Amino acid sequence: MIGEHLPVLVVVVPLITALLIPLLTRAWRGTGWGLVSASLAFSAFGAIQLLVEVLRTGVPARYSMGDWPIPAGIEYVVDELNGMVLVMIAVAGTLAALWMHQSVKREVLARARRSYYTVFLLFAAGLMGITITGDVFNLYVFLEIASITSYVLIAMGKRKQALYAGFAYLILGSLGATFILLGIGHLYMATGSLAMLDIAERMANDPALYSSSVVRTSFAFFTVGFAIKMALFPLHAWQPNAYTQAPSGATIFIAATATKVSAYGFYRILFTVFGPRFLLDELPQIKEAILLMCVAAIVVGPLLAIRQKDLKRLLAYSSVGQIGYIMLGVVLWSADQTHLDGATGGLMHFWNHAVAKGALFCVAGALVYKTGAARVADLAGMGRHAPWTSAVMTVAGLSMIGVPLTAGFWSKFYLCTGALEVGRPAAIVVLLVSSLLTAVYVWRLLSLVWFAPKDAEVKVDGEVPWSMRLPALVLGAACLYLFFQPIHLDIARAAAEGFMK
Repeated sequence: MIGEHLPVLVVVVPLITALLIPLLTRAWRGTGWGLVSASLAFSAFGAIQLLVEVLRTGVPARYSMGDWPIPAGIEYVVDELNGMVLVMIAVAGTLAALWMHQSVKREVLARARRSYYTVFLLFAAGLMGITITGDVFNLYVFLEIASITSYVLIAMGKRKQALYAGFAYLILGSLGATFILLGIGHLYMATGSLAMLDIAERMANDPALYSSSVVRTSFAFFTVGFAIKMALFPLHAWQPNAYTQAPSGATIFIAATATKVSAYGFYRILFTVFGPRFLLDELPQIKEAILLMCVAAIVVGPLLAIRQKDLKRLLAYSSVGQIGYIMLGVVLWSADQTHLDGATGGLMHFWNHAVAKGALFCVAGALVYKTGAARVADLAGMGRHAPWTSAVMTVAGLSMIGVPLTAGFWSKFYLCTGALEVGRPAAIVVLLVSSLLTAVYVWRLLSLVWFAPKDAEVKVDGEVPWSMRLPALVLGAACLYLFFQPIHLDIARAAAEGFMK
C-alpha cells in the first residue's frame, strides 16, 4: 500500500513533519533534530526504492495527484534522471541533518532553532518536489518553496553578514524565479498545457511551434532563470557569500544539492519539454552561449578559489567551476544522438560533486565548530590532531581534481571522451587546465593539513563528535566507492538515452 504512494510520500512526509515541528517541540523539547533526521531518512529510503524499481523494470514510476489524469491533473514521475537526483537530495539531507546536531547549538540562536529545523525540512521538500513533479507550474511552486527557505536558512547565521548574504540571494534568486515563471507563461501561451509530457507531445504534433517566437522566448527565459539559480558563471554573484555565511549544516546541504537541482531543472525542461534537437535546429546560438558560459565557469571558478582565505568561500568558488562540468553535458552530444558520453559525464557529476563537496563542507563546518571560523590558515597541522577529518578532506579534494581512484575521475573521463566524439577537442584542454587549477588550491589546503611545520600549526583540539564525523566519513568513502563501483554510470547512461529518444 505504502509502496504505490512512495512518489508522493517522499515529498509529503518532510513537508508535514516540518509543519508539526513547531507544535511537537513545544511539548517535547529537543525533538526537532530527531524529527528532521527521521523524516529525511524515510525519504532517502523511499527514493532509493523508487530508483531501484525504475532500473529493474525500465518503466518510470507515475503517480497522479487525486487520480486526475494529465493534462488536467498534476503527475509525479520518477525515471532514471530524476530518480538519481532524488536519491542525491534525500541522502545528502539525511547526512546533513545528522551532522548538524551539535553545530546548531553553536551557530544558530536558541530562539531560532525550532524555526531552523522547520525551514530546513521545507527546503528539502521543495528540492524533492522540483525533482519529481511532471508539471511545469508545480515545478515553479516547489522552486519558490526551496528558494524562500534557502534565503531564510542563509540569514539564520549568527553574523550580521548572514542577513546581507540572504538578502542578496533573495534579490538575485527572485530575479531567476521571475524569468522561469515568464518562461512557463510563454510556454502555456503557445501550447495551452502545463504538463511536461503533454507539452512535448503537442509540440511534436505541431512542429511549427518550434519556430514560434513565443516558444523561443520561453526557452530563453528558462535558460537565464536556471542559470541564475544554478550560479552558472557569470550569474554566480550570490553564491560565495551565501555559502560562507550560512550555518554549516545548512551549507553542507545547500552546497551538495541546490545548484544541481537547478541544473536538473534545466536538463528536464530542455530534453523532456523542448526535445533534444531544439538547441541544434532552432537555437544553435544559445547552445554556443551555454558552451561559452561552461568554459568560463570551468576556468574562472578555480582561479577565483585559489586566492581565497576563507575555506567556505574557497569551496563556493570551486562550486562555480563544478557547475560548468555538469552543464557541459548539455552541449556535448551529437546531432545523430548516438554519442552520449558527454551527457553521461555531466549527469554522473551530479553525484560525484555532491559527495565531494558535501564532504569538504563537512570539514569546513568542523573547522567552524572547533575554531569559530573557517579560515584556511587554521588548517595548519590539522592532520596531526584530527586525522579522520583530514583524511576525508584529502579524498574529497583529490576527487575534485579528478584523480584516478576517486569518483571525480569518471566525470572528467566521460566529458573528455564526449568532447572527442562531437569534435570539440578544445574542451579537453579546458578540462585539463581546470584540473590543474583545482590541484593548485587543493594542494594548498592539503599541504597545510599534513605538512605544516609544528611551530606554525594552529591546533584543532582533536576530532569533532562522532555525529559530525560519521556523515563526513560516509561522503568521503563514497568518493572512493563510486570509482570502484560506478553504479551511477549505468543510471546516467540510461538517463541520457532516455531523453534522447
